[in-house]
Amino acid sequence: MASLLQNLVDVLDRECALYERLLDLSGKKTPVIVERDLKKLAKITEDEQAVVSLISAVDKEREAVMDSIAEVIGEKGNDLKLTDLVRMLNSRPNEQRSLAIQRDKLKSISSNVQRVNDQNQILLQSSLEMVQYEMNIIQSARRAPETANYTRHAGTRGDLIAVAPMGRFDAKQ
Repeated sequence: MASLLQNLVDVLDRECALYERLLDLSGKKTPVIVERDLKKLAKITEDEQAVVSLISAVDKEREAVMDSIAEVIGEKGNDLKLTDLVRMLNSRPNEQRSLAIQRDKLKSISSNVQRVNDQNQILLQSSLEMVQYEMNIIQSARRAPETANYTRHAGTRGDLIAVAPMGRFDAKQ
């Protein structure tokens, strides 16, 4: 049991380190989003995906260790939570303390990652809305209605309403 608990602490430590890397990458993403640097954003996102893959592998390893611990103590593997395990270890204060520290650290880092990701999502949404707004302005300028000004040959001149001709200055304003 002691080796399983130590193994769990080691796995949690590796998972925390990976989440810290993810938090660092997510933090780097925020100014890149503001600067609208798509190449840097793509690189950071690619790096994040690599870290997420590593986190997934370590998470499976943690679940396997938790299943082994649950089997030893007679619990169902999916029902045993880290918080419950920490409570059960009253007779082993050293293991209990180290597991509690790792649990709290992992919980704190993951909530920070969630906070930064939420902030980045809001920034990305704002950027998308701004791009959509700019596209609508460009498209509406092209679709402006024509005036009813006719030429000598009974054709319209094709002047657009509310679109000033390029290169002219309106001196009356």
